[in-house]
Amino acid sequence: MTDQKFYFYQKWLTYANWMAVSIGILCAFAGNSFIFDLHNTFTKAVFFGGNELSAEVLLFKNWNWGVIGGTIVGFHLLMIGISENAFKKKEKWAYRYLWIALLSWFVIDSGISIYTGAIHNVVIINLVALVMIGIPLIATRKAFVNQQK
Repeated sequence: MTDQKFYFYQKWLTYANWMAVSIGILCAFAGNSFIFDLHNTFTKAVFFGGNELSAEVLLFKNWNWGVIGGTIVGFHLLMIGISENAFKKKEKWAYRYLWIALLSWFVIDSGISIYTGAIHNVVIINLVALVMIGIPLIATRKAFVNQQK
């Protein structure tokens, strides 16, 4: 892999995580806006029979999405830090741990979503993030695979 190609995918990785940070901020502060209409509609259908949420449930949802949004922001800022430092320097541990973090999140989040019937979360959120972050990791594999450490 050429340095130019590696740099392209390394920046893709960084920018994909910046997009995820933006989504996390929106989750925390705009979870009831039109941006999440599709997700919220499916969530109401799966968990509340399509009914509008009571004030108490809406307050819980907003708190929950605030916590989730903050977690998304922190997780992806850490991934950006790794991408812009150790990954850019082609340190093997960075490549391995970006995969570990991405896949552990995806399996746990998607598994719980599937178990509870919230397939929409897997399709609308999880698969998109997996593909956007997974592509540059797959594309840069050869830069890391033959290293000794």
